[in-house]
Amino acid sequence: MSDFEGGPANDDELSLPRATVYKLIGEMLPSDITCAKDTRDLLIDCCNEFIHLIASESNEICEKEAKKTIAAEHVLQALKELGFEKYVGEVQEAYEEHRVQQSKDRGRKSSKMKNHGMSEEELLRSQELLFAQARMRFQQQQQPAAGADAAGQ
Repeated sequence: MSDFEGGPANDDELSLPRATVYKLIGEMLPSDITCAKDTRDLLIDCCNEFIHLIASESNEICEKEAKKTIAAEHVLQALKELGFEKYVGEVQEAYEEHRVQQSKDRGRKSSKMKNHGMSEEELLRSQELLFAQARMRFQQQQQPAAGADAAGQ
């Protein structure tokens, strides 16, 4: 395995989920073929090494551009530079699908407020009321403690 900054880490922290990979292997193989556990484990190790290779190259590209965050473009460039050009189109498609799904999820979250049935002003008033109630409960909890201190003096 590759060495990572920050010292050695637990192999499970740097590995793909075994159950998920085993399931994918089972789905990909014809039903009359089985895969030995050692073979599945070797496949997981190869996948991990591939991911680390792409991540390292992406990081180098990112650093050359004086960026602090690896972007999708860095990963795509790393695939090209490492000779995996034939995967770029498929990776780009998956990335676009992911972006579309994320924007749908964001839309659902923002529409919760719209579908709440209260105006923004009503929501703010309700929030202020809840804050005031919480402050009052907090102050009431603090008063008996202060009273006990005064009685003990």
